[in-house]
Amino acid sequence: MSKKVVILGAGVSGLATALWLYKKDVDVTVLEKNSDAGGAMESIFENGYMFDRGPNSGLETTEFVRELAEAAGLKDEMVYANPAGNKRYILRNGELHALPMSPPGLIKTKLFSASAKFRLFGEPFIGRSKDGYYQSVAQFVKRRLGEEFLDYAINPFVSGVYAGRPEDLSVRSAFPKLYELEEKYGGLIVGTIRSIRERKKRKEKSKQSAKMFSFTRGMQSFPKAIAAKLGERVITLADVTSVVKEGEKYKVTYNNAGSEKHIVCDVVISTLPAYVASKLFSPMDPELANHLDAIYYPPVMVVYLGFNKNAVGRELDGFGFLIPEKEEKSFLGAIWSSVLFPARAPEDTASFTLFIGGSRNASLFNEDKGLVAERAISEFMEIMKIIEEPVYKSMRFWNKAIPQYNIGYIEHERYADEFEKNNKGIILSGNFRGGISVGDCIKNSDLVAKKASELV
Repeated sequence: MSKKVVILGAGVSGLATALWLYKKDVDVTVLEKNSDAGGAMESIFENGYMFDRGPNSGLETTEFVRELAEAAGLKDEMVYANPAGNKRYILRNGELHALPMSPPGLIKTKLFSASAKFRLFGEPFIGRSKDGYYQSVAQFVKRRLGEEFLDYAINPFVSGVYAGRPEDLSVRSAFPKLYELEEKYGGLIVGTIRSIRERKKRKEKSKQSAKMFSFTRGMQSFPKAIAAKLGERVITLADVTSVVKEGEKYKVTYNNAGSEKHIVCDVVISTLPAYVASKLFSPMDPELANHLDAIYYPPVMVVYLGFNKNAVGRELDGFGFLIPEKEEKSFLGAIWSSVLFPARAPEDTASFTLFIGGSRNASLFNEDKGLVAERAISEFMEIMKIIEEPVYKSMRFWNKAIPQYNIGYIEHERYADEFEKNNKGIILSGNFRGGISVGDCIKNSDLVAKKASELV
C-alpha cells in the first residue's frame, strides 16, 4: 500500500516540499488555513502599483530555485533585479553613503573613518572565540572588525535581514556561514577567499554574489503557481486542530467549510510558524511547546509608497538604504521598489517600500499605527529630498513577522531534532529552522522532501 504524507502550511516551504514529493510519485496533501496559498508572500495590484507585502524578492543561492520555478511553470515569468540595484546605501549623519563593495571602494568611502578601515588589517590575526554557540552577532563582529563596522554595517544589515538586533541574535544560528568562516578557516577575510572554491563545487552562490529574483506578477505568484501545479492536493480553508498518533500512523484533524475532517497518514511535515506549531504539538510534547513559544517574532509594518518621479530630489540608482540604530530614525530602511523590477509602478512614478518596527523598535506599535507610519514617511521624504506628498499609499502590519535566531537558539534546534527522533514520522520545517530567506526555505525543502521519502 502507498504511504501518505500531509504537509501543514502552503507557504513556499510547504509547497516546495510537496512538489518535490509529488515529482517522486508520493501521495501528498497540503493543508492551508487561509483561502489562498503563499504564507508570508502576499502580492497586491492596485492603481497600477504592484506591492509585495511580505518577501519582496529572493536570492538565487541554490540551483533548486530555478528548478522549482521551471517545475511550477514560471520559467518565463522569473525576472532578475536591475543591475542598478547592486548599489546599497547606509544612512550616516543624515546622508546616504554607498556601501563599498570592493577594496578600492572601501578605501574611498566616507561611510567609515580611517581608524575603522585600518582596524580591518588586524582581522586575520584575531583568534577563534571560545564559546561561539552562545555568542551574539554584535560580540562576534566587534571582536573581529571593531565597533564602527558593527554600528554602521552589521547593525543595519541585521535589521534589513531579520528586523532584529545584532546584540540579540546568535552568530552561530542566525549567520552560520559567517560563524563557519572563523571556525573552519580562522578568520573572515581568509575564510571568504578560501570558501569561494568550495561553494562552486556545491553549485551554490554566496548571498553577496547570488542574483536577486522575483516574478512579473510578484512573489506570491511563485507559491500560487506551485499550488496550481499540485491541484486538488492543496486544500485551502483547512484549519488544522490536532495531530494524534494512532499506532504507526498519524491522524490529522482539520475544519473545512464548517465541518470536521480527518486524514490518516504516515508522515506529517509542519511548516507552520513556531507559535502555531507550539499549540498543535503541545499535547504530544509540552517541552517542545516551551521551546517553540520561546522563539520571538517581532512586529513589522510594511509601508508602500508611490510618488511622482519629478518630485524625488535624489537619483534612484540603487537597491535602497538601511538605517543604523544610532541614527535614531523611526524606520529600519527602504527599498526603491520600482528601480529593482519592472512594472512595479505606473509610468512617471516611483515606488518605495519602507520597513518599520522589528526588534529594535517593537515598542513603536504601542502608539497609533497610522501616526507611526506618517512619522516614518516624513523622515523618508526628508532623506530622499521628496517635495510632494505620495500619490499612492498602502500598508500591511505583521504582528509576528520574522523568527529571531537569538542567543541560545541552538537549544531549540537540538530539541526539535530530539522531538523528531522520538516521534518518527513528524518533521518540523519552515523558516524557523535552517534559515529565514526564500532561498534557504527552498534549499531546505529539498532536504525535508528527501527525509520524508526515507520514511515512506
